This record gives sequence, structure tokens and C-alpha cells, in this order.
Amino acid sequence: MLYTEFLRLWDEAVKAVDARDWQGALSKLNQITEPTSRTLFLTASAHLALGQLEPAIQALDQTIAKDERLAVGFFQRAGAFMMASRLEEALNDCISALKHMRGNMVIDYKQLGLRYKLYSWQVLYNTAAVHSRLDQLDKARDILISASQEKGRGGRGGNMEVALDMISRGEVLPVLLVPEGQVFRPRKQDVEQLGERDFLGKPKVISSMIPNDDFGGFEPLRVQKPGYYEPKVDRVEDSRYMRLRTPYISGGPGQLTVPGGAMVFVFSDMERDGLATVIHDGQVKDPCN
Repeated sequence: MLYTEFLRLWDEAVKAVDARDWQGALSKLNQITEPTSRTLFLTASAHLALGQLEPAIQALDQTIAKDERLAVGFFQRAGAFMMASRLEEALNDCISALKHMRGNMVIDYKQLGLRYKLYSWQVLYNTAAVHSRLDQLDKARDILISASQEKGRGGRGGNMEVALDMISRGEVLPVLLVPEGQVFRPRKQDVEQLGERDFLGKPKVISSMIPNDDFGGFEPLRVQKPGYYEPKVDRVEDSRYMRLRTPYISGGPGQLTVPGGAMVFVFSDMERDGLATVIHDGQVKDPCN
């Protein structure tokens, strides 16, 4: 698949996501023959929005296969595994997500086209959510306390006190996912290149209607006086169009036969005593009188 076609389908899928047309997004994505980790993540997001867990997990499997260090891919799949009650796999993905954060408190995916920041506290929260589902409440509480002590947790979703209160009541923690509609997008400058661009404009080839004029180009036609032209011929003092009132029949080799009423272009040569070179119908004959 050509990159331009891939880019077009990716961009159209993102536009469908923005319009909450999840099936339309999937229709475009399914036409991509060589998906990338980012387009596969988009596919998974559309399936999750439709509540289609298994297709979403399969798309995330392929996402991670394409990029084995994509922490947000493991984070999203952990959430999908929890929703599908595949808890051991969810726990493994939480561990992998934290590992691929490589000790960072936050990873900003903006440069890759995803307007989302993944915080380590979010990964720890989902880890605690898995343990709450495994009825390991003490373990869940310890993880939440560890997450609450981290610096740079960010304001949104960082209310560990609420989560700890839920655990104290023996409640299951809700799953955290990348927000619906937050997907990897192609670069704006790349998308702008998809439109047809006319760098030269529409060419206008201008040439003279005057016989024997060798000018042709893309500049404006040079000024001509109707019925008059100075050709590039030496020793020509006058040149003009003439219309024959009666036919002229060739009187010998080198002369023209011209029908009556025809327009000819005459080069008068005073040195030849009335003889002239005549141009008619693309032919130059000399002499005629």
C-alpha cells in the first residue's frame, strides 16, 4: 500500500472517531493492508467504544507485537483484560506497563500523535483494581498507598483517598482506560500534503499568428500591429498581408498557386524589382509577381 493511501485512510478513520462513528472508523481501518502500532491502537479504541472486548484485545495484541515497549498499549490492554475478567493477564500487563515506563512518573505521547499523558500512578491504580477483583484487598490498599505517595501524579483521576475508601468497604475499583476518542493521529503537516497542489498553475502557450514568427513561450504575446509584422529577415523594408482578389496560377517551378480570396503574407524586396517572397498555407515560394 502506498503511504499516501495509508495516510488518507488513517486520517479518515480519525475523523470518524471524532464524529463518534466507530463503525465508520473501523471500515476505514480495515482497508489498511499494512497497519502500524498506532493505527492498531485506534482499531482497539473503536472496538472498546462499541463494547467489543475480544476484538479490542486482539487489536491490542497486534499493537504490542508491533511495539513491544509501548507502555500505553500494555496499560490499555490491562484495562480490557479486567473488563473481560482475564485477571492474571491484566496483572501481567500492569507489571509490563510499569516496566516500560522505565522509572518515569509520566510519559507524554503528544509527539507520537496521542494527546494523552500516562502517569505511573494510573498503572499502579489499575494494579490495585486487579487485586480488588482477586479479593486481595490488603495488597490493593498497599499499592494505592504507594501510588498516593508518588510526586507528579497530576490532578485528574489522582484521588487516591476515594479509592482507599472503596477498598476499606470491600468494593471493587473501577477500571482506568485511555479516554474514549483519544487516539494516535497522523501529523497535521503530513495530512495537508494529501491535497493536490498546483505549483506551476495552468500553462498558457502563446505563439504568434503571424506566419514565419518563431516566437513561442509562456510570456505575454508581444505587441503586433494588425496586418503588419517585421520578420527577422535581412534587407526587408516592408511586409504585409494581402488578400488575392483573383486566383493566381503558378507559372513555373518555385511559384505558388493561390486560390482567389486567400490571404498571403508578402515580403517585398526592392532589390528584386517587384518580385516578392510569398507565404501561403505554411509554404514559402519565391518568386511571384
